Amino acid sequence: MALLLRPLSPFPSHRLHCRVVHRKGPARAVAVVRKEEGASVVWFKHDLRIDDHPGIVAAVSQHRTVVPFYVFDPRILSGFSDEMLELLLFALEDLRRVLKEQGSDLLIGYGAAEKAVIELVKKVKATHIFAEEEVEYNVRRVVDSVHASLLDKSFSWGSPKLNIWKTPFYEIKDLKETPTSCVDFQKLQLPVTAPLASPVLPVLNTDLERGALPAYDYLKRYIVENTSQSNEIWSCLKKTSAKAILKQGQVNRTNVKTKFASGLEEVKKNYESSLILEKTQRRKSMSSLFVEGGNQVLGGTDAVLNALAAYLRYLEGTARYDWQELHQKLREAETRKGASFGVLFGPALRLGIISRRRVHHEALNYERERNGGFLSPFGYSALTVMAAVETVCSMEWYSLLALKSQICNKELYPIRIWRWNGYLIQYTAVGKKGPAVLLVHGFGAFLEHFRGNLSSMANNGHRVWALTLLGFGKSEKPNIPYTELLWAELLRDFIVDIVSEPVHLVGNSIGGYFVATVAGLWPVLAKSVVLLNTAGSVVPGYSSAQIITEAQQASGIMWLGSRLLLWYLRLRAGSILKEYYPTNSERVDDWLVNEILRASYDPGVPIVMESVVNFNLSVPLNYLVESFGGKVLIIQGIKDPLSKSRLRLSMFRENCSGATVRELDAGHCPHDKVPEEVNSILYDWIASYEVGFVCSDLAETFDLMGLPTSNLLCQVPLITFYNIVFQE
Repeated sequence: MALLLRPLSPFPSHRLHCRVVHRKGPARAVAVVRKEEGASVVWFKHDLRIDDHPGIVAAVSQHRTVVPFYVFDPRILSGFSDEMLELLLFALEDLRRVLKEQGSDLLIGYGAAEKAVIELVKKVKATHIFAEEEVEYNVRRVVDSVHASLLDKSFSWGSPKLNIWKTPFYEIKDLKETPTSCVDFQKLQLPVTAPLASPVLPVLNTDLERGALPAYDYLKRYIVENTSQSNEIWSCLKKTSAKAILKQGQVNRTNVKTKFASGLEEVKKNYESSLILEKTQRRKSMSSLFVEGGNQVLGGTDAVLNALAAYLRYLEGTARYDWQELHQKLREAETRKGASFGVLFGPALRLGIISRRRVHHEALNYERERNGGFLSPFGYSALTVMAAVETVCSMEWYSLLALKSQICNKELYPIRIWRWNGYLIQYTAVGKKGPAVLLVHGFGAFLEHFRGNLSSMANNGHRVWALTLLGFGKSEKPNIPYTELLWAELLRDFIVDIVSEPVHLVGNSIGGYFVATVAGLWPVLAKSVVLLNTAGSVVPGYSSAQIITEAQQASGIMWLGSRLLLWYLRLRAGSILKEYYPTNSERVDDWLVNEILRASYDPGVPIVMESVVNFNLSVPLNYLVESFGGKVLIIQGIKDPLSKSRLRLSMFRENCSGATVRELDAGHCPHDKVPEEVNSILYDWIASYEVGFVCSDLAETFDLMGLPTSNLLCQVPLITFYNIVFQE
């Protein structure tokens, strides 16, 4: 079994509620006693440092031979953006340099991690492998595969152990007992742990080939070549933003799917031909903290610590060119209070070039310098200190929620974690066969709001995905501008990266608007669209000039309005929900109310609310429906208190040509109020689409063979045919 070296530590509460514990004296390299003769392998993934690295400290303290190892596994790297791949290479180059200075080195491998790790273990006769615990579902699966391979193989010197280590931010004894409410967690007043000093590594005396670090263009090509053809083509869909599509004269409404699909090969060829040229001109100058044109700090731990020192000391001014450059980047990235830290340092933190508790430690040390050795109970003296502390605290909190949701899950369906643009997104996937369906929740909700639909649809022969959108539920809530196009691009990438095939899109409330946007802008991703009491306007006679949407800068009015709205929603959560369920208020149970209230106290919620106050769903629904050009089902609970349902239905019928409209005796959330009725409608709807799709292919085949098609399905009931095709 995998060994856990340290207890998981979660996000620190606000400083007013915590006790900070730090070691006295500066961090320094510490020699440790080596015990075991057997070698150990330190498998680096998202922990590209030796500073504050519990895994390497444990390996050095227990073994005479320590072998640092990094493997370029396409399964781990496929989700990296171009910028992250570039930062990764700079970080690995620096990590290798630091290790070589101590007489060690970083060995490089390629391919599946389970194969690469096993081969290295055999060559060095390792007795232990040290690896950091991961949060993301796909990386956890890779680690599990390595563990299974170790157990499956026989070794003459005994079975090597996989040691899973963590960098504890807090001293947590039992993850299962840790509250998921940020308010309750703050009441624990847990102490913040201090970062570890870098250890002195033993000299690596081995004839093993070290392996070369790849150039960027080679690495990019390597990932593409080791990704399935369908995923490679689909990844091209992510190259064009929603805003760019709208500005390019909008989506062609005539045969849009055919045109989009036929253009994929050309996009793919252009994409491949640009691999060698792309970014090869972007090089870091010796005195710069950034790649040319970039705004993320790059390099190894020392470079990031230098940048952090410059960031914290922004108010002091400087004559150093590199610090002046960072201060300029800070001003450009500070689109809202504290947002610049995540922009500049977020990638370095996600790659583990620097640990979150090291940032916390350095920020508070600087705060003490400014205050004569003390920490004020009334807040921080510099906005940069506040931004650094709050960002790492928020990242730690959502990492805790993500890990606990997977390990301590008590729901009927599994919770998984997907990292999108660096942020943690919770989702579930149920069902082993049948058509693919994606469920998208509304404002203030989460994937569990489909509690009456997920298992039922899976048991009825569907493969169902549901996710909690960025900024809601237990998904991360970063300090960024939120727009409908941002959420649409999140859904686009989820379909491409996770589902990997066209889906039936089902969305409630604002989630309905998001799925309509995905279908309208990237029609090839959607089989059909189902809108449940959807948000968004219907504008007769719309024009293309009306549909460009822009995120607006935060203002004092937005700040005040968002916090008043948040206060009001917290105060009346239960009564507001009951208004949404006018015919079945029993569904507004304690679990639903408490979960919505729990999420409302998460870090980052006020920022999400600022965007909600400023929402401008400027792209009309009828434009999106017509741009999609496929089958659309509109389900409207006629007792919805948020809209005049009869008038809205009339607008849909008049302006959404080809859409099917259904009325239900329900409020704003019919999928949760009358799940059985909604499920039945969805079954028939999806079945009719799938049968029609299959029949179209069969008719085309019969026609090519010269066979009659007039009586193809005349003797086969619709549902029976559907069951034969998809269930048997």
